[in-house]
Amino acid sequence: MKRNKVLHIVGGMDVGGTETMLMNLYRKVYKEIQFDFVSYYHKEGYYDEEIRKLGGRIIKLDPPSEVGVIKSVINLMKIIKNDDEYSAVHAHTLFNCGVGVLAAKLVGVKVRISHAHTTKDCSKSLIKRLYISIMKGLIKGFSTNFLSCSDAAGKYLFGYSTLKDDRYCKLPNYIDYERFINNEGSSYIRKKLGINNDDILIGNVGRFIHAKNHNFLINLMSNLVRINPKFKCILIGDGDLYRDIEEKIKKLNLENNIHLLGIRDDVNNILKEIDLFILPSTYEGLGLVLLEAQASGVPCLTSTAIQPEADLHLDLLKRLNLEAGIEIWSNTVMKMLEQSKVDKMLIKRTFEFQGYRIEDVKGKLYKLYGIELEGNKYEKCANSIL
Repeated sequence: MKRNKVLHIVGGMDVGGTETMLMNLYRKVYKEIQFDFVSYYHKEGYYDEEIRKLGGRIIKLDPPSEVGVIKSVINLMKIIKNDDEYSAVHAHTLFNCGVGVLAAKLVGVKVRISHAHTTKDCSKSLIKRLYISIMKGLIKGFSTNFLSCSDAAGKYLFGYSTLKDDRYCKLPNYIDYERFINNEGSSYIRKKLGINNDDILIGNVGRFIHAKNHNFLINLMSNLVRINPKFKCILIGDGDLYRDIEEKIKKLNLENNIHLLGIRDDVNNILKEIDLFILPSTYEGLGLVLLEAQASGVPCLTSTAIQPEADLHLDLLKRLNLEAGIEIWSNTVMKMLEQSKVDKMLIKRTFEFQGYRIEDVKGKLYKLYGIELEGNKYEKCANSIL
């Protein structure tokens, strides 16, 4: 029997919102669909070994920025052609999605998906803008479907007109929300770090890159510690700015208040120990970790760069303009710490109502991929949410 297979094209499979979302999905569908991944990251990614254990393949390729568009298209065509079993090619590489969908079109793949995950790109050079224009043309010309985590991300990659196209839809950034809702948590991180139960623990999860705006958070923590020395903070993640952030913490004498935990696989446990989650990003496609935090019942203070779709309307998320300044952010933190707990059953029902059940997400995906399973058990829920 022919195996259902989908080829995902990614920048790499290290820890990040897009990658975590894909793995959340793959763990739920691997018995029915094989996910293979073309990765433009030559080193071993955080999730590479788990992908292999689930039956998927990791194929390393040189990125278009190194070998050029034509060579990249040829390389992808060879991979797709050699396998000849892919039901769909699903690209997650921002403007380079154009390379993936063109290659898939040239070898006859019927389902070619471009998926938008962010609302901004840092490059502003004339050459890059020209390249982006060409790639957008390829995306619009050769994609059969346009997906996004938020309308803002979709508008950024595909253009406003595509949001009205029947081939466009938002796919919820799937999380296994029950792992977060039902986790009773413990105090092991607080104990390990010497953080008392009456200390106020702030949490943040994200790559150490400029977009996540750790500098602002550290400045905010500096002010909060002046207000109350019991403020503590844990930063989970890694990235190019790790050393810079570490140095800033030392410079502000916050080593006893801010703890760097690196990459963790127990975020669901740690979230239960924090009092407030803060994400002051300068831009964000959605912010998958905010869904995890709300599932854990943790209040979230974010910048206005966070998309409205991240708010589950549980009265747990507040968006604040970065330009409001540290003092207003500090005052808002103090007010949010007084919030009452949200009932677990309400959180669960909210996730279900907003289409985050795995059955709903599977139905949507399988219909997009053109995959029919025995009994068509996901068709009903797919039709109800597409």
